[in-house]
Amino acid sequence: MDIAALHNVTSEYLKNAVEASSQVRVEGEEFNSVLQSAMDMINEANYLQNKGEEAEMEFMLGYMTNPHDLMAIQEKADIALNYTMTVRDKVLDAYKELINMQI
Repeated sequence: MDIAALHNVTSEYLKNAVEASSQVRVEGEEFNSVLQSAMDMINEANYLQNKGEEAEMEFMLGYMTNPHDLMAIQEKADIALNYTMTVRDKVLDAYKELINMQI
C-alpha cells in the first residue's frame, strides 16, 4: 500500500524527533526528552483518532461524500495508533529487562 498519499504520515516526524532528542544532551534531561516525545506521540495519536471519529460522523450525516477521504483519515489514525502501541510495547520490554538485571 502506498502511504505517500496520506498527509502527514511520513518519516519526517520521526527524523525531527530524533534530531530534537539528539540535540538535548544535558545530564538528566535525556529521560525528560524521551518522555516528552512519547507524550507528544500519544497526543498526536489521540488527535488523529478523534479526527477519524469526526470524519466518520460527518460521512454518516452526509457532510462528507467521498469515502476515499474517510478511509485516508481513518488509515492515518490507525497507523499512528499502531506505531504508538509498538513503541509502548518496546518500552515495556526494555523496562522488564532492566528490572530483571542482576547487580
